[in-house]
Amino acid sequence: MKVLVCISNVPDTTTKITFTDNNTQFNTNGVQFILNPYDEIALARAIELTDGGKGSVTVINVGDASTEATIRKALAIGATDAVRINAKPHDAWYVAYQIAEYVKQNPFDLILTGRESIDYNGSKVAGMLAELLDIPSVSIIKKLDATDSEATVEREIEGGKEVITLPLPFVAGTAEGVAEPKIPNMRGIMSARTKPLTVVEPVEVPTTSEIISYETPAPRGQVTLVPADDTAKLIELLHSEARVI
Repeated sequence: MKVLVCISNVPDTTTKITFTDNNTQFNTNGVQFILNPYDEIALARAIELTDGGKGSVTVINVGDASTEATIRKALAIGATDAVRINAKPHDAWYVAYQIAEYVKQNPFDLILTGRESIDYNGSKVAGMLAELLDIPSVSIIKKLDATDSEATVEREIEGGKEVITLPLPFVAGTAEGVAEPKIPNMRGIMSARTKPLTVVEPVEVPTTSEIISYETPAPRGQVTLVPADDTAKLIELLHSEARVI
């Protein structure tokens, strides 16, 4: 089984976010970038599915040379090889289109993504990629089992769970529960240095969106603590200050 895992290079969750050029550009100065946590889950499950010589795992990223440290981490975790499409990811459509063009020339049995990237939280790439490849997609899955010809996935729906069996190939957006992220060991770190990393030039893609500006969330307001046994005070504040009653 050949598995492709789409990975993103995202700011660490502890990063203080700022913008430049009149709030039109993300300020990368001093920012620590990491492998998107949801993509780590997808990668971990792909490695489990192909463990013991059952297949190979390729990771693919749309990004410039600065993302190669993140790609090497994915290789250290256990990916077989990697592909970097040499372009700045403008939006989800651009990323999905670039990956789709690569897959059309290099088919895979199963394509996994994280449910979303933790920077833009769009959850768009998996569905767009499947549409461009004319294959099924399933999001957001909590469990995945696969054979050489079909797979069974499980996801949560309102009031219960949904179990789907579908033929390969397809695209799946993975969430917590599919697998536990793996920590690279010393052997993996050393072998990652020599694993293949292919750089592919991007194709032309029509622009479909433009970021006008960014805004940070408004500062949190002051918090008033009320003793648990002082119900009268709580009601008074809800009435006079919060004005919700």
